[in-house]
Amino acid sequence: MPMPRLAVIGVPSSAGARQIGQEGAPAAFRAAGLLGRLWARELDATDLGDLPTVSFRPDPEHPRRQNLGLVLNVVRQVANRVDRALFDRRLPLVVGGDCSLSLGVIAGLLRHHSRLGLIYFDGDVDLNTPETTLSGIFDGMLLAHALGRGEPKLADIGPRRPLLSEEDIVLFGHDVDSGWIDPPELELLEDSRMSMVPLSEVRTDPTAAAQHALLGLESRSDAILLHFDVDVTDLPAGDVHHPRGLDLDAALAALRIFVAAPTCAAVVVTEFNPQRDPDGSQADRLVRGLAEAFAGRKESAGPNPTTGC
Repeated sequence: MPMPRLAVIGVPSSAGARQIGQEGAPAAFRAAGLLGRLWARELDATDLGDLPTVSFRPDPEHPRRQNLGLVLNVVRQVANRVDRALFDRRLPLVVGGDCSLSLGVIAGLLRHHSRLGLIYFDGDVDLNTPETTLSGIFDGMLLAHALGRGEPKLADIGPRRPLLSEEDIVLFGHDVDSGWIDPPELELLEDSRMSMVPLSEVRTDPTAAAQHALLGLESRSDAILLHFDVDVTDLPAGDVHHPRGLDLDAALAALRIFVAAPTCAAVVVTEFNPQRDPDGSQADRLVRGLAEAFAGRKESAGPNPTTGC
């Protein structure tokens, strides 16, 4: 496995969220020493900087498509920044920001990897569309648009439609009893061809669950995107707090398995709201966990790794 050459990309946007706050996450991770911790692990990490800050704003004229123009602009910028990182043979570590940004990461990755898989490490499933949504926020519709449903301007954001098929996706850590998965989404899950590793299974043995999830997806994919939504944990700083979520240490144990996989082509961290982390301690724990995960990938590469991702 090649030693990772990383590119850190900040996406300070809450355009697709239900409130302000997430736009401050990249700054919070930087303040917690993200780059310094990666460098301290002797990782080759470069900083591609932050995209322009975009904050949620009420959009009463479009109750089912809130801030569509803002979300589209962010997604396009993310796709181009990810494309730049991959052109330089670096693995994008994208820190957001609300999770609608992952559409841009998928679109950017597809410019380089046609057989792309997605580990959706998330407490929710985000399968709503403008026709089914109760909130109108696009971070609750990410997977629907990746699968070619919903708003055409978002579903057509990449080089193909759909961006992914259901067989390309593993739902990992979702909690159907949390109250955050809506009835139309539950109906879609009943007949879905997505692989599913629910929260109860992950909680029992995070490492084994992650290894099992990878096994099936790697047989169908040359490259894998890890989308890690903080709301899969019980951290209060998750923008949509899930008190029943995974302990952070358990979530990081699974994350280390995913990051260490040779097929891991990009990592996204979303839904962290620093307004709920006034002393910065939760950001510090996340940053330390990310640095340890990438250091584990480096160690797995052996003493004389080749360059490139």
